[in-house]
Amino acid sequence: MFEDMKELVAAYKARDPAARSTLEILLLYPGVKAVRSHRRAHWCYEHGLKFLARQISQASRRRTGIEIHPGAKIGKRLVIDHGMGIVIGETAEIGDDCLIYHGVTLGGTGKEVGKRHPTIGNNVLIGTGAKVLGPFKVGDNCRIAANSVVLGEIPADCTAVGVPARVVKVAGHKVNYVGEVDQVSVADPVGAELLALRTELEFLYSHMGEGNPDEIEK
Repeated sequence: MFEDMKELVAAYKARDPAARSTLEILLLYPGVKAVRSHRRAHWCYEHGLKFLARQISQASRRRTGIEIHPGAKIGKRLVIDHGMGIVIGETAEIGDDCLIYHGVTLGGTGKEVGKRHPTIGNNVLIGTGAKVLGPFKVGDNCRIAANSVVLGEIPADCTAVGVPARVVKVAGHKVNYVGEVDQVSVADPVGAELLALRTELEFLYSHMGEGNPDEIEK
């Protein structure tokens, strides 16, 4: 347990520029408190103490603003930045070395039974306000951009952007380190397609002798 806490503190220091000291991280960070409470709740859940497990998780929710169902499976060195408004469902699974921002939901669509929530791979970043809904997998080394809505599987080493989210390769190579927390400088596939359509329309109008499309609209 001591080694796990040591690794967790090191992960927070590496990924949160506001982290100043080990004591501050252990005593004041809501993400640390939520994960520690979840470890206890999950143990109770796995041993048939479902009511006690839920009681622990709800007490943690009131203290931290982070709701993690006792049945969820969480890997090592999970960093939760701020954390307010995070919801993680019962059958969700999170791998090692992940980074999750506030307002994230790992939920279901309301239609499934059994496995209803997503499986998140290792070294995944999920940006502020993102929603990942359904029983599919988000592969290792992925980034989910802020406020994206992911409704289907995301292959490893990709970035998902938009509503609904679409996959964008990051410069043709892997996302090697989740600590690269840039949630802004990502391509917008919808904007790119609109620009391509606009360019094609201008080309067609110019070759048809009809003039500029803006002038025609006027």
